[in-house]
Amino acid sequence: MQHEEKAAFRPYIDALLDQLETHSDRAVLRYFDHDVTGGTLRTAIFRYARALAALGIGRGSLVALLAPNCPDALAIRYAANLLGSATMFVPASTNAGRHATLLARVQPTLLVAFPETLHDIPIALESRVLFVGVGPASARLDKLAQVHANQPLRRPLSADDLAVVVSSGGTTGVPKCSRRSFAAYSAMVCAANDKDRRQLINSPLAYLSQVLVDTTLIGGGTVVLKRRYDPAETLATIESERITDVLLVEPQLFETMDHPDVGRRDLSSLRSIAHIGGSAPAVLRERAIARLGPVLTHLYGASETGVVSILPPSNYEANPELLLCAGAIRPGVEVRLRRADGTLAGAGQCGNIEVKSAAVADGYYHQPLEEAQKFQHGWCLTGDVGFIDEAADLHVLGRAPDVAEIDGVPIGPTQIEDVLCRLPDIRYAVALAANKSAREHGWNALIEPWTAGQVNVARCMRRLEISLGSLVARRIRIVVADRVPLTEQGKADHAAIETILQSDSQPSHGALQPVGNVDTGRQPGDRRYASASGPQPAT
Repeated sequence: MQHEEKAAFRPYIDALLDQLETHSDRAVLRYFDHDVTGGTLRTAIFRYARALAALGIGRGSLVALLAPNCPDALAIRYAANLLGSATMFVPASTNAGRHATLLARVQPTLLVAFPETLHDIPIALESRVLFVGVGPASARLDKLAQVHANQPLRRPLSADDLAVVVSSGGTTGVPKCSRRSFAAYSAMVCAANDKDRRQLINSPLAYLSQVLVDTTLIGGGTVVLKRRYDPAETLATIESERITDVLLVEPQLFETMDHPDVGRRDLSSLRSIAHIGGSAPAVLRERAIARLGPVLTHLYGASETGVVSILPPSNYEANPELLLCAGAIRPGVEVRLRRADGTLAGAGQCGNIEVKSAAVADGYYHQPLEEAQKFQHGWCLTGDVGFIDEAADLHVLGRAPDVAEIDGVPIGPTQIEDVLCRLPDIRYAVALAANKSAREHGWNALIEPWTAGQVNVARCMRRLEISLGSLVARRIRIVVADRVPLTEQGKADHAAIETILQSDSQPSHGALQPVGNVDTGRQPGDRRYASASGPQPAT
């Protein structure tokens, strides 16, 4: 049996190179409005592979990239994997200490930086550093690659060798880094052919974007690379490039749907806007569908688990109530729910979500303690709480510390956010646990109004009491901010939100002490988006 499994292994890089050869004269990448053909990308991979091999990179190495979204970053990563080396896209961070801690833990054999990322290189770094597009010729990997031949190069790869290290979102601190072997990662990205796919990539390659790039290229589709997310540019690119698929984390989805350009852009090419990575209240999904069409695909998963469940348009169009859930569990994925007493929950009962599948990471990289806590006997303990209903759909209530049972009813952040976002003067809300003890559990809700400085807090409290009951409402403290702070990935930045909450001088006594505006950089009175299609601020 073991021999048969090893014989069936085909590295993803082999499948990728074969597709690039098949499409040698066709554009497989669009970058700055220029086409990169399969042949051009394939040639770059071989040249970079020979340059890396000359530097001693191979099996047992780790090549880390501080890279923007660009073709060279992809080619270097593929070249390193071709040699049997592991690779990692290092997430950008405005926190220099957090960045230095991450790289010190990972300890890459080689770090590759670009002009845009020079400021992210820690001062005290023991790894060798090379550059692309900047620096002396002897330290420029792109210059070293140019002198090497572009003939095909293949190396035998071991199924169990480390292939990819992937960063988590890092919403609460230094990101964790999950690891996958060549076999595990190849099984994750070698999907069915989809030659019509035009995938927009405008979020950092350090996260799920690299999986979407590989899946698209291996499937025969085209990747349109943008350096960063911008709502107006996203809508314009969908129109001009006839994008079929795009990934947005939830705050980006909500910002895109609220943008005034939605009404004047041709979005008819879209098949799917996949959203993942945060809380997705049903009311905001309803608003997105009303403005963007029935193209939302809700994904639940994490860097450690891969995609666990999917809610496609075909499902919620037939039954809009499904927008309250995270969709059906994917084939080949096992999900179980563990209650506080250690027993497994039954249908409809809440518990901590545990996942097992071929897409689950092998563990954490250089974090044995965290790995032992997160990965147990083939199962990944997600840290989320949810339940599976009678129709076998998964419902996710939130992170375990943010969920509490009040008077026998489990309450999570998404339920609080959904109630608040249904009010006409609130654009967006994020709820986090304020006190995690079972007896005194409460929540802080940071709300962003449509117009800075204009929100009826008393009405918010009344609506919470009507919808969730007085026992829950009196445990919620409302803080108003001009803008919910986001991470570099585009997710709600929990650490920054906690700083806002802690900096407020008002005492916290549940719902009886709501506080006023917290300045996060916008001018009082500014209207976020003066769109006729959006809810108007309350008067």
